Amino acid sequence: MSGAREVVTLQLGHYAGSVGAHWWGLQEASFCLDPATAQSDEGICHDVLFRAGRTLQGRETYTPRLILMDLKGSLSSLKQEGCLYADAKTSTPLTWKGNLTTHQEDPSPANPFLPDLNRLEDNRRPNGSFAPRTLPGGRPPLRERQDETSKMPCSESRTCFWSDFLRTHLHPRSIVTIYQYNHDGDSSRLETFGQGEKLLQEGTYLEELEDRLHFYVEECDYLQGFQVLCDLHNGFSGVGAKVTELLQDEYAGKGVLTWGLTPVLNGAIPQRNFYRLMNTVLAMVHLSSHSSLFCPLSLYGSLGLRPAPPITLPYVHYEAALDYHTSAILATALDTVTVPYRLQASAISMSHLAEALNFSGRKVAAAVAAVPFPMAQEQSLPDALCNQQPAMPWSPLSSCGEQRESHCFAQSVVLRGIGKEHQVSNSPPGTEPKSVLHMCETGQEVLARYLYTVSPRTLSTSHLLRGPCKLLAPYPQFFSPLLNKHGFLLEKPSSASAAVESIPVFGALQSLAILRKTLGSFYEELRQVDVRRWASFFSVGVEMDDFEEALEQLRTLSHCYKESGGSAADSEDETD
Repeated sequence: MSGAREVVTLQLGHYAGSVGAHWWGLQEASFCLDPATAQSDEGICHDVLFRAGRTLQGRETYTPRLILMDLKGSLSSLKQEGCLYADAKTSTPLTWKGNLTTHQEDPSPANPFLPDLNRLEDNRRPNGSFAPRTLPGGRPPLRERQDETSKMPCSESRTCFWSDFLRTHLHPRSIVTIYQYNHDGDSSRLETFGQGEKLLQEGTYLEELEDRLHFYVEECDYLQGFQVLCDLHNGFSGVGAKVTELLQDEYAGKGVLTWGLTPVLNGAIPQRNFYRLMNTVLAMVHLSSHSSLFCPLSLYGSLGLRPAPPITLPYVHYEAALDYHTSAILATALDTVTVPYRLQASAISMSHLAEALNFSGRKVAAAVAAVPFPMAQEQSLPDALCNQQPAMPWSPLSSCGEQRESHCFAQSVVLRGIGKEHQVSNSPPGTEPKSVLHMCETGQEVLARYLYTVSPRTLSTSHLLRGPCKLLAPYPQFFSPLLNKHGFLLEKPSSASAAVESIPVFGALQSLAILRKTLGSFYEELRQVDVRRWASFFSVGVEMDDFEEALEQLRTLSHCYKESGGSAADSEDETD
């Protein structure tokens, strides 16, 4: 597809891998077989994220333009080099003539998801090429496999690794395994920011990362930039800091959108809880400094030493302790808010999206989403939005606390899954309009007018798309029985247990005044702690002076979100 503005994705850490596994599954679900729809202004240009290739056997492939870093023991039954490019005829001849001792480790058990996914790909010809009418990457067409995938068993309790629910084939140059640290166990853990920084300061991993970046970047015709998914709570926070610094230095002028990810951690011991906060603070400072825009993503209510309980979603019954569940929600929101720079005919690039939100030094943004957007099957968009007022129809996903009363400086909004026939009022001619929204002539005008009504002093950009967010197994079926298979609200719970195949989604990136309080609270909380008690945190990489400097940078960053004409309390805080 000509004219694609390519993006390279980097996933750093195990939870980033979980979000990424669902993210790529959502991309694959949106592959379109209808050329007219695929080329429409609303169509997603998949060449932005995917690359076409060819195996040694001559088979065409379509794989993510992805670099993924994780620890030893994190891949489960997934091969690091993948399976697309394996050459079964090639083997290394044995030349050693002495005695041999074989040490064989039992293979990781395959998750029950995987046989079902593999079964759907058994439509190949005897010569190894894929059968006609397959999607890029060799997947059966969506319409032919939808019924099958919706019936897959969901063995959620056994999904311990992101590779267990990854349905997308990866290129051999995608996965980088860090063998110095273990994913499981209490020893050799990548726990601190300094450990992560040290990994990429020099040596093999830095060279390997640079080599893979060059591989993907040099084949791009027009590189938009990079999207980085990075764990905040562990040592990958330091890896992310060095990666974004490298991208900023080597690819100046390209967009770098960084998403800091934190799972819901249950029963963390005090040391690890403190490490989590320290890693988060250092990552926020460094990642926001080296990125065009930085957005934390988590279902926690807050990320302090005593995290607030996970948020509730009205129509999603998720298990907060399951990364498989929480990562699916974050991936769905991420898939929606990144739509503007992935559309066929969009004039918005990653850099443009960041510049609309990061002015005046506000490099940190917050995400909100409604998963799914609450709307009945035959309801009009004006009716659905009016039913939500005065409350907002979305939930916070950046652990910034209650956002409803916070001023929003700027926002980028995407609402998807609303058919053209339902975008405007369907009241009979001559009927008195219920609201100003019912007077609008287009769906885009309805959404823009609604955003102006709820945030009149906010610079807003918006996209309204007819296509919903399509879901394929192994996306979790954790939805309320009040939803039909298209994700629309029912008047009463359905008696049939049909799988939800698609959902309308509202998502937004916002520059919010509440971030002043959020970032400032980190500063105040750590100021009250004697960090010298945690000398082990500073044993690798980070010096005490470096940490003190980072705290001051965090405080300076928080001041960027002060509203003009602030309160007396704000003035006193400035004086302090």
